[in-house]
Amino acid sequence: MIKVLVADKNFLSRTGLELLVGELKGFELVPTVCGDKEDLENQLKLSKPNLILSDFLSLGVTAAELKALVRKYNRIKFVVVTELLSKPGLTEVLSCGVSAYLLKECEKAEILEAINATIKGEKFICGKIVSLLSASPEIVPNQSFIKSLGCDGIPVTEREIDIIRGIAEGLSNKMIADKLQLSTHTVNTHRKNIMGKLGVNNTAGVVMFAVKNRLLETNFNLYD
Repeated sequence: MIKVLVADKNFLSRTGLELLVGELKGFELVPTVCGDKEDLENQLKLSKPNLILSDFLSLGVTAAELKALVRKYNRIKFVVVTELLSKPGLTEVLSCGVSAYLLKECEKAEILEAINATIKGEKFICGKIVSLLSASPEIVPNQSFIKSLGCDGIPVTEREIDIIRGIAEGLSNKMIADKLQLSTHTVNTHRKNIMGKLGVNNTAGVVMFAVKNRLLETNFNLYD
């Protein structure tokens, strides 16, 4: 039996996750957390769940504190479910070592896919998050651009997460290669694979998609 802890201060999202887990065979809900960081850690110690579904931000937990929890309870799979954050915020969450990262707007099927992938030891990220982090620095993300992005989840490897993080920081392939101690060729291969998952050939393809669909604005920058 896989024990699941739901930790979210928001009543609706917490209840929704509880109902979803309740429908799954072989999964057991442990007492939920809707308090703060102290309540969360106490429940982690007490219940010893195999998997946690959490909006850590709603509990007042910072990304740095989340990272510490992930390291401390390394046998627990952490699936994070939050509202859409800024690009630096998304990157920071991914750097915490969580097993999966979803948005609260994700559909039931995607959440289930993320849970199944996590149990198998795979990484899973909402497609919209990957698209935003992989977008070229030339793109000025706006509401139309964000709405145009698909939310279908994308299974990714640990290394692809490292590459995505480097792209999000605006690093070139060589800079990413130096940082990760890889060859530039290897980084380029990973980058192409990531773009393939997004349905474009390269970063320029994302830029052209944005220009073609008039998704760029100069007076609104989500990430300022």
